[in-house]
Amino acid sequence: MAPIRSLDQLVQDLKDQPSRRVAVAAGHDPNTMRAAGRAAAEGMAEMILVGDGTRITALAAEHGLDAGVFTVVDEPDVVEAGRKAVAMVRGGEADVLMKGLISTGDYMKLILDKETGLLPAGRVLSHVTVFELPAHVERHGKLLFAGDVAIIPAPDQDTKVQILEYCLAAARSFGVESPRAALLAATEKVSPRMTATTDAAAIKELATDGRFGDAVVDGPLSLDLSLSPEACEIKSCRSPIGGAADVLVFPNIESGNVFYKSATVLSGARLAAAVVGTDAPCVLTSRADSDESKFLSIAMGCRLVG
Repeated sequence: MAPIRSLDQLVQDLKDQPSRRVAVAAGHDPNTMRAAGRAAAEGMAEMILVGDGTRITALAAEHGLDAGVFTVVDEPDVVEAGRKAVAMVRGGEADVLMKGLISTGDYMKLILDKETGLLPAGRVLSHVTVFELPAHVERHGKLLFAGDVAIIPAPDQDTKVQILEYCLAAARSFGVESPRAALLAATEKVSPRMTATTDAAAIKELATDGRFGDAVVDGPLSLDLSLSPEACEIKSCRSPIGGAADVLVFPNIESGNVFYKSATVLSGARLAAAVVGTDAPCVLTSRADSDESKFLSIAMGCRLVG
């Protein structure tokens, strides 16, 4: 398949695919309902709102939404609504889970529950974001995948390997062949005083041994050498990434989160994101995220369905 090079193309492509079913945990939330209503109206996904049915009907009328585009499972209790939504995904009645009015803490507890949750034993729960950055699109004409910006504070080397694998899987699901992945650090020099550099060097060796298939993996690399061919030329950097990374793996949550917020607040990036490592993609959006980001995250969740 041809690679998906924009988030609008992602949405359009999904309209031509079999519709996915998205269960929204505590769906009686106006912001989530607007994004869900758009996804359903555009034929991108079947939206199942598990939540207070009376409240959903009232909110739909208040915000000019067509309640008929939703399937509603009436459950007024927020946590119980979340539990039912997770059970629907676990039981194959839905393909994607999405957070609604339920708190992030309760949402994550339900996903992580060892008996009834969605995280298989031995897997790491992580977060993948796809960015449509104006400068990156202008220079390279493609999207940028990154992890982890939201869940894992200080990943060790083994955890970074799983984060990398999740990001590569997401890129491949968007049609990116032989994705280029940069393992980020503040310098390209390997130093035992900087764990980010030694982890990157070790993961690069795994790539050399074929761990990541046809992916091109290099590190440690600074951000400019990962994304700018001009910087590579000026600094005489001979990385196979060539300043054209498809994937960024951050050394810690601080660097990833600052990049995420800088991209949106200062650079006008559009983005979509999903929690991964689970049996099914889980959409976890911030209260500050726009309706569009929530809508695009639904699209990403649908795209990542195996």
